[in-house]
Amino acid sequence: MTAPTTRRIELTLRKPWFALYAGVRPTLVLDGRGQPTQWGLGTWQVPSDGATVAIFLFTRVWRFGQAELTLSPDDRSLVYRAPWLPFLRGSIRPAPPANAQA
Repeated sequence: MTAPTTRRIELTLRKPWFALYAGVRPTLVLDGRGQPTQWGLGTWQVPSDGATVAIFLFTRVWRFGQAELTLSPDDRSLVYRAPWLPFLRGSIRPAPPANAQA
């Protein structure tokens, strides 16, 4: 039996409870292909050998909140945090394990 060529990852997109921008939705870029998305939890299909994940926010004037990560084969769950101000960078990192203490 051959190994699967794709896998699914969970991606949680978090917006600060107070941000100096409203009505802005994130855009997810997987290996160069942009896809509009929504805040919250979603699952995405990626190549099993690794992929590049980037997220940014876009207003009618500029892009901001950009973050990028190259996935390792072990990454299954990621968390993106948007910035508070509309000229800062966001952050994306693997999610902590479910049994980890906060």
